[in-house]
Amino acid sequence: MADVPPPELPAGAHETFRRYLDAVTVHTQAAADAARMHPTDWAALSALNLAGRLTSGELAERTGLTSGATTRLIDRLERAGHVRRVPDPADRRRVVVEPQPKLDVAPIVTPGRQRVGEVFQRYRPEELAVLFDYFGRAADAFLAAAHDLRARPASPEETAQSTRDQRS
Repeated sequence: MADVPPPELPAGAHETFRRYLDAVTVHTQAAADAARMHPTDWAALSALNLAGRLTSGELAERTGLTSGATTRLIDRLERAGHVRRVPDPADRRRVVVEPQPKLDVAPIVTPGRQRVGEVFQRYRPEELAVLFDYFGRAADAFLAAAHDLRARPASPEETAQSTRDQRS
């Protein structure tokens, strides 16, 4: 992939974007805490609710977990009543995971939706179209970047640091 020069950005754009990403992370953690779930479980349940049903492999891809970690995640969510495993209607040898409507997320997500909705009120429809175009494209870009990070071999410095961390 060729390096793409960044466009000319306004002063402070990098810091503003970092602050935005950090705020989304903090909100995700707070939502998971409110649901009494681990953030990974919350994110997996969100992916399942958006998709309707996923195989464990698809869920692993969307969460960035290994297959073993995904199996444990599904086990936890199933024990808690948030998901169920069902035969895949297209291939009865496979199993898909479906979300169950056990958790009422409205009290958890409504405050954030309302506050962000207030922000959206400040934009014209054509500006909102640009924002949501960005959200879709940026989501794909971040997922691809996460895949790239997981696929790259660790540098010698990272390997040495990991070894030092494990010893302490």
